[in-house]
Amino acid sequence: MFEKYFRSFVQSSEFEDITLENPLDMHLHLREAEMCQCVLPFSAVNFISSLVMPNLTVPITNTELALIYKEYILGIARKKGIYDYCPLMSLYLTTSLDKAELLRAKNAGIKILKLYPKGVTTGSEGGVAAILDEKILEILQIAQDLGFILSVHGESTGYCLEREFEFLVVFETLARDFPKLKIIIEHMSDSRSLRTLEKFDNLYATLSLHHMLLSLDDMLGGNLKADLFCKPILKGHKDRDALLQTALSAHKKVSFGSDSAPHLQEKKYSPSSPGGIFSAPILLPMLACVFAYHNKLENLQAFISDNPIANYGLESFIQDILQQSHSQAKLRHLCFKPYKIPESVPCGKGTISVLFGNKTCPYSLCE
Repeated sequence: MFEKYFRSFVQSSEFEDITLENPLDMHLHLREAEMCQCVLPFSAVNFISSLVMPNLTVPITNTELALIYKEYILGIARKKGIYDYCPLMSLYLTTSLDKAELLRAKNAGIKILKLYPKGVTTGSEGGVAAILDEKILEILQIAQDLGFILSVHGESTGYCLEREFEFLVVFETLARDFPKLKIIIEHMSDSRSLRTLEKFDNLYATLSLHHMLLSLDDMLGGNLKADLFCKPILKGHKDRDALLQTALSAHKKVSFGSDSAPHLQEKKYSPSSPGGIFSAPILLPMLACVFAYHNKLENLQAFISDNPIANYGLESFIQDILQQSHSQAKLRHLCFKPYKIPESVPCGKGTISVLFGNKTCPYSLCE
């Protein structure tokens, strides 16, 4: 299905050029050290902020580690001459969190907890083994009282195609027991999650480009494509189509979150390939292309900026970035001109494969 976006299609002159204001990526993996230096510029140039995942080699489990990581990211951006970008930090939820640490985080401007069920994805070895454990529920009660947001990688450890569906009962329990706690179903991949999303006022979600455009068939239907292996795993055509329509409609409870997750090719093509798709270099051109193809470009601003600002309460955070960079808005202009997507990007002695590499996207960034 995704091949149609790379063919010629007629575009109204009204939408040949579009401008996005303060785009946000609400789920991004930047990794650390050399890898972070390689991939950060793709996001920092094009987004005003990204919700950065805390599942590093040493997980970001407290405020001090989060602030050190934030300064490291900002240092890389500044060296590239990028001043209108600031990462949105999160804490890796463990049983060691307490009220004092959550207060420190809140006072430092950190208000998002990331819950990883233990062992479900890259960097989740230190995750939560028993989510409805008394200690975790106690932490979530404090988080609710302090106005935190809970972002969740919602998968069980069951059969791979049913993991998100099996986890929905946990989302429902948490949403019911903590009605004032905003809970995010991260990177929705299963269309059945949409029904749960509508059942609770405090449930929200993010959607990735790859879950909107790809199905399991793209990864396994011909030769095995390790570059398309991700978690949650790609699902069926009906799931893909339902998620795409949710994005195109700019559903008010859904925000864009790329889940761009880089791995060196030597690891991706190994006998034990880690999950993760690197999409950061193509995000804005491909989103413009997809929304334009379906005649829904008028909804892209909401999906990529207005919705996350409202859902995560980021108004003052965005204003602080703009004031510090002496800007009124971060504007990204896209033109109806071909963009040849790179096959890969270099990183140290290795390379990172790029989603849809070597294809030509009808839209490109322009100044």
